[in-house]
Amino acid sequence: MMRLPRVLAVILLGLMAVLAGGAALRESITVDEVAHIGAGVSYLQKLDMRMNQEHPPLAKVLSAIPLVLRGVRADYSDASWPFSNRGWGNLLGEWSWGHALALRWNDPYLTVEWARVPMLLLTLILGLYIYLCAAELGAGWGGVLCLAAFVTTPAFLVFGPLVVTDVAVTLFCLLALWRFASLWRTPSRRNMVAFGLLLGAAFLSKFSSGLLLFGFLTFRLSLRFTPLPGMPADREELRAWRKLRGRSMGTGILIAAVTVYVVYLVLSWNQPTDAMDFVGHGTLALIFRRLLMPPMLYLRGLAFFAAGSTRMAFILGHSYRHGVWFYFPVLFALKSTLAFLLMLVGAIPITLFAKRKTNRGSVIPVEMQFHGRAVWTFLVVFVGACLLSPMTISIRHFSVPIVLLILLLAPVPRALALLFENGWPVARLVTAGYAVLAAVSVGTMVRAYPYYFPFVNSLGFGRPAYILVSDSNLDWNQALPEINQVVRQRGLSQVLLDEYGYIDTTVYVPQSQFWNCQQPSASDGGHWAFVSADMIADAHNCLWLLHYPHEALAGGSVYLFRLPAVIPVAGDPAGPPRESERHSFAMAMPGNVDPRVIFLNCERDPNQLQPTMDHMMAQYRTEQEKRKQIRGR
Repeated sequence: MMRLPRVLAVILLGLMAVLAGGAALRESITVDEVAHIGAGVSYLQKLDMRMNQEHPPLAKVLSAIPLVLRGVRADYSDASWPFSNRGWGNLLGEWSWGHALALRWNDPYLTVEWARVPMLLLTLILGLYIYLCAAELGAGWGGVLCLAAFVTTPAFLVFGPLVVTDVAVTLFCLLALWRFASLWRTPSRRNMVAFGLLLGAAFLSKFSSGLLLFGFLTFRLSLRFTPLPGMPADREELRAWRKLRGRSMGTGILIAAVTVYVVYLVLSWNQPTDAMDFVGHGTLALIFRRLLMPPMLYLRGLAFFAAGSTRMAFILGHSYRHGVWFYFPVLFALKSTLAFLLMLVGAIPITLFAKRKTNRGSVIPVEMQFHGRAVWTFLVVFVGACLLSPMTISIRHFSVPIVLLILLLAPVPRALALLFENGWPVARLVTAGYAVLAAVSVGTMVRAYPYYFPFVNSLGFGRPAYILVSDSNLDWNQALPEINQVVRQRGLSQVLLDEYGYIDTTVYVPQSQFWNCQQPSASDGGHWAFVSADMIADAHNCLWLLHYPHEALAGGSVYLFRLPAVIPVAGDPAGPPRESERHSFAMAMPGNVDPRVIFLNCERDPNQLQPTMDHMMAQYRTEQEKRKQIRGR
């Protein structure tokens, strides 16, 4: 009986590998992967971090390992390479570079598939550690319950195999906070070094991992107000107890900082230090320039990240100029299985009732109460940060809180077992109910396969997903292979394609032609048009298309429309919107230029990068001057 939880854990992890890996094999390169895959390869091949500085390197490097070992081709004579080392050039050049490396210089299908293999393995490792951590909090059945919840969370099935930073930061944040709790319980050298290295890995995964520092502070403060078993009662002993652990924590943070510095130093070893010309040009100055590159790159990346952290939000059919506090709670409720939500709702009342009924201080074993406290305090910090965040665009940015919420389920089986032992017969029925909910959650995800991107549960009340959510919660340009399959099945020689991304779609759909559903031309009449669901109500204003024959593809990520023979004039109820009513995709560009056109031109001809940047900067300066004049009146 003791082995059964482990057997079930292996089965659940195997199921996740099949579901997440199988779905990823059917998908085209997604938006952020274009920049991340190319950047990771260049880090390893050239030891140069000029590309994609707005994200730390760890996930990108891991994804690039199999590509580099297979001999992936990268043309460093391409104009996008030198351009990306100039000022803000990497923010534009990384897309041209990544597009060429993943989709032009190498086989687009094999390149993306191999880049995703390490990320899928990282996701499975995260699942394994969720099981192990939960088993420590609530024994083997607590581990199985938490793992079942993780394996059936659409966000991890979607983003787990993708070359993005979210699963990496979630894994290393979990490991760092777990080792932090171990360090606070037993401040040994082993715990201190492991904590430092894992914290460094978290910092190398995503800049938002800096929230861990606030978690450490919150944890320490919680112990002052609510002590845990094992803490000294004597004031002097308690002060020494805290001092020892505080010193160990400080040393661990120093180890993390050194780890980040060394990794950045190695990966930027061949990168030109032109950005630090102010230091000088002599031999000693060149040494200092090289040694100062890691902190400069980390801080510059953090600045890029901060500069892009304010985004428009779209939820429940409404657009907001910046993040709103209720975004992630609503999104989490919509994009989780109902079975998991029900399990979560019952978890806290059951554990509190078990504490009162059994007269225990906690359902969690005494030796694990520091870890239980860490889960709670870090959950408060990360959820609070998400509620206050000015950037609310995707469920993937809520991945750390989701894992901590899953761990709240860990004590439930133990609590129910204790309740049954103490004469509460309903505990058996509740235990059976949790088993049924876990099985229902598994069944829900099996039925939804392979369309996890647009998954919305019954709380959407049958409304189209494009009215409820947007961005990578719905479509991230992953459905191009399915579009190509439909084109081939129907024998279409030319189709219009309004994609949610920045790539040349002819790589996947040779018959496709770039299209903006807000600006159709008269010659488009009678054509077939594939439109990303994101473009219907949020990124573009194309609800007018619903007046014409259409069908959902890829689970609702993409829609296929048959345009009328004659396109109505702009402003007509059954026609495209007026210019003043158009929505901007991703970012507002001067002159209402579609940013995808800019990226496509640069991808097709990298020599256009510098003229494009010059033109954009000139337009930006013009806009700034206009604003100054308006304020001066």
